Amino acid sequence: MRKDDLYITVPTFFRCPISLDVMKSPVSLCTGVTYDRASIQRWLDGGNNTCPATMQILQNKDFIPNRTLQRLIEIWSDSVRRRTSVESAELAAPTRDEISDAIDRVKIEKEERYDREILSKILRFARESDDNRGFLAGKDDFVRLLVDLMGQVDFKTTSTPKLLVVQEAVKILSMIRTKISDRRRFSNLILNNGRDRLTAIVFLFKTGNVELKVDCAGLLEFIAVDAESKLLIAERDGLVTELMKSISRESDPSLIESSLSCLVAISSPKRVKLNLLREKLIKDLTKLLTDPTSVSVTEKCLKLLEILASTKEGRSEICGGDGECLKTVVKKLMKVSTSATEHAVTVLWSVSYLFKEEKALEAVTSTNGVTKILLLLQSNCSPAVRRMLTDLLKVFKVNSRSCLSAYDTKTTHIMPF
Repeated sequence: MRKDDLYITVPTFFRCPISLDVMKSPVSLCTGVTYDRASIQRWLDGGNNTCPATMQILQNKDFIPNRTLQRLIEIWSDSVRRRTSVESAELAAPTRDEISDAIDRVKIEKEERYDREILSKILRFARESDDNRGFLAGKDDFVRLLVDLMGQVDFKTTSTPKLLVVQEAVKILSMIRTKISDRRRFSNLILNNGRDRLTAIVFLFKTGNVELKVDCAGLLEFIAVDAESKLLIAERDGLVTELMKSISRESDPSLIESSLSCLVAISSPKRVKLNLLREKLIKDLTKLLTDPTSVSVTEKCLKLLEILASTKEGRSEICGGDGECLKTVVKKLMKVSTSATEHAVTVLWSVSYLFKEEKALEAVTSTNGVTKILLLLQSNCSPAVRRMLTDLLKVFKVNSRSCLSAYDTKTTHIMPF
């Protein structure tokens, strides 16, 4: 927790792997993985018979309360409540009139220390509610002011106080970004308005703590509105490399997710795809998909593979080696979510049907992929997915009836569509 903005860092092992929220009633499955009782109960009530984190078939669905972890969470929560009660009393959220006055003061203040104090006050106001964020986003002159602050810093010579002011400006912009009505205009304000504001965001993403990195990644994702802006962002020195570092398995889960979202947002231009391939993104995505991870991270990884599969180089790498990447994609079919399955099907369709990569056919066949394709056709999938599945069956030239009758559907869990 930091006194200036009351940010609370939650220990990773206190979070439920499904909801990513702090667990209220931690229980362990027979696989040894601990979840919040409500989250895992919803998962099992939905007809699932696997462990969400490991995807192992459950030998039984009994819960074992994790008393030790629950006690640790309670001790931590009590400590947080005691500290936040003191901090909240000192840092009560200001009113709109007070914020309007504070914005006027930012415009005229000359001392960096005062700028930061005022911006910290505004940041607390923004964190209070959606309405407050909408109020700030609606003040066009204030948004412009924050953007201008990012363009007034020379990061080779700037002082620490001035850098802290820029950090506060970036945090506020990231927090209110979804309330900004004209996204393209905001993007142009940062990227194409004479001053180099992008450098500030990239610099803070490289040097900031986890929370600041998440804010910067969210802001970069938001301003990637067209091919030109995506290229400007993706080709900024060192950014892609830093994003790649942030999706390593050792990174904070929230940073992994925000970095993947940013990569999805900027990856559509072909030049960017080729650069991501040179940076060995497919190898990193395969590692993330192999390890137990959240539904959202899995969906984003598969979405990136879908994007990269639109290039010859991407397809070659997806099918390369022993086909580990493609085999991992097949394993995610029907195991995670509707969105994840659709991305996985699109990847298979691209490499197997559209471009008929021989290694892809071998990888899909060796991982029982054809049977999964047949099972998916029996589900309530979307028309677009159904067309791709039908195309895939043509490639594999199988008899759907004989294949299905030979397969024991009781051993495979199907995610309902």
